[in-house]
Amino acid sequence: VQLQASGGGLVQAGGSLRLSCTASGSFFGINSMGWYRQGIGNKRELVATRTSGGTTNYLESVKGRFTISRDLARNTVELQMNSLKPEDTAIYYCNLAVPRSDVPGVLDYWGQGTQVTVSS
Repeated sequence: VQLQASGGGLVQAGGSLRLSCTASGSFFGINSMGWYRQGIGNKRELVATRTSGGTTNYLESVKGRFTISRDLARNTVELQMNSLKPEDTAIYYCNLAVPRSDVPGVLDYWGQGTQVTVSS
């Protein structure tokens, strides 16, 4: 399984960026796709996820500014980030959660990470 992410970059505060991630390879079913981030000195945190059933979950600090969307047919997840703030600066990781075939639970796959830098 591979996750190919794109769309990071440098933007001024108040600007926008759009991240995209496409999953490829062999897997059966998707529980969710989403984005996590890790800033310098911080733990990796959930930014936004969307289940195959359409349920979304957002980090409180990005609600109203970020929107996650998925294209089920293309196994793609996108994150539209508006009104960016310097504290959004981090490496953003695409996540794919699929059901395990051996035991109950999910298996997580991660993309390579894409840098988002917001200047003040």
